[in-house]
Amino acid sequence: MTDIATPDARRVTGNPHVHSLEVVEIIRETGDAVSLVFEVPDALVDAFRYRPGQFLTLKVPSERTGSVARCYSLSSSPHLDDDLVVTIKRTDGGYASNWLCDNVGVGDHITVLTPSGVFVPRSLDGDFLLIAAGSGITPMLSIAKSVLLGGAGTVYLFYANRDEQSVIFGAEIDDIMVEFPDRLRVVHWLEAERGLPTRDAMSEMFTAYTRYSTYICGPAPFMTEARAALSAVGMPAKHIHIELYQSLSGDPFADIVIPHGGEDAARATVELDGTQVTVEWPRNTPLLDVLLAQGIDAPYSCREGACSACACTVRRGEVRMLRNDTLVEADLAMGLTLACQAIPVTDSVDIAFDQ
Repeated sequence: MTDIATPDARRVTGNPHVHSLEVVEIIRETGDAVSLVFEVPDALVDAFRYRPGQFLTLKVPSERTGSVARCYSLSSSPHLDDDLVVTIKRTDGGYASNWLCDNVGVGDHITVLTPSGVFVPRSLDGDFLLIAAGSGITPMLSIAKSVLLGGAGTVYLFYANRDEQSVIFGAEIDDIMVEFPDRLRVVHWLEAERGLPTRDAMSEMFTAYTRYSTYICGPAPFMTEARAALSAVGMPAKHIHIELYQSLSGDPFADIVIPHGGEDAARATVELDGTQVTVEWPRNTPLLDVLLAQGIDAPYSCREGACSACACTVRRGEVRMLRNDTLVEADLAMGLTLACQAIPVTDSVDIAFDQ
């Protein structure tokens, strides 16, 4: 165990999660979707190691607020690609997505957070049912390529779009099917030909895959229908993983302000990546801020309770959350909390980042 000194009251800069990356290529995937390819300097390779299904948080300039932060899934695979690739689809009225599609050029630098997110397979050796609609294909492509190249499992991909012209990665998916004909099956659902995919229609297609690890990403109504379809065919809830994004209202790139701990400060024992540290925890300061101020590389992406990237387990003691938009009752029953919103209730708390 490593003991870390009590933090002084101060503004912390030089956050190890915040970096500027150069855009080295722009790929026009469809009429309303682009992929931004980021080069990772040798000095930052370790910082930007990622797992399939994770995302980057981008800082997008804004004349009104200075900047906004948005999360975009990585479509690249750590088992194949040297560069990082995020894919962005325009949304009606979406400031950030439209700005990125219209303004970013090769050679531009964008401020990003290091990869984060828990929409990640624990193993690549199982069988996977991937259910995507529209730009929800982005993390699925990363997962599928990683399973096929780095694992031993098979992949069934159900992919819904408006029409053939809106299919992101269509040619790449075709190429992967040719390379792995016995391990990848793809079903394209085009609304222009078949209407919206309903729970009944999807149930018929998913019946044979109830033992598969299942990942769902797409518009909220689509994910609701897909989950209902899986429930109808008897898939266990523990097999189902859903990616949820919310527009961030705060600034996850902002400096961190840590007050003096004071005599009433709690103490936290934190396990992260096999290392255990003990920190003094000021009563009204979120745990994530305390850890980042100490240079501890705790995972996060939003710092406002909206994404669950900083989810951790309370093994002993008690905390309360200032805000929680992502953890459900089953998560709370398992002892999960959000480090970016957790403040101590008891004098001593034992925490593990084990997701």
